[in-house]
Amino acid sequence: MPIDLQILTDTQIEAELGKRIRIRRVEMGLNQTELAEAAGIGRRTITSVENGAGCKLGTFIALLRVLEALPELATILPPQEVSPIALSTTRVKEERKYPYKPRGKHRNTSTRKPWRWGDEQQAPSP
Repeated sequence: MPIDLQILTDTQIEAELGKRIRIRRVEMGLNQTELAEAAGIGRRTITSVENGAGCKLGTFIALLRVLEALPELATILPPQEVSPIALSTTRVKEERKYPYKPRGKHRNTSTRKPWRWGDEQQAPSP
């Protein structure tokens, strides 16, 4: 009877996947060292994965490739097309980094110093 993965925790799913990898490895007649060398990873990583400690996605893909189980990965998430309309409605509108702040129509110029070029000479004081 298949296991309902929906009711399992993430840790339990990792343990189940590790168990299945171990079973597939043994069915193929590989020991952990042979699988590790073929996948380009360490033997301790194989032990860790098989004991349910999880791994990086790249490591998992490498294991599936060596165990000739990579085609089954397509059944997990079969390729689908997303309609442009559905895509546009799910996009989050990006906020501008420096949003435009409109200036008021009447700026208070009474508190500002008059603008100067900087090359004017001040008249000597008497």
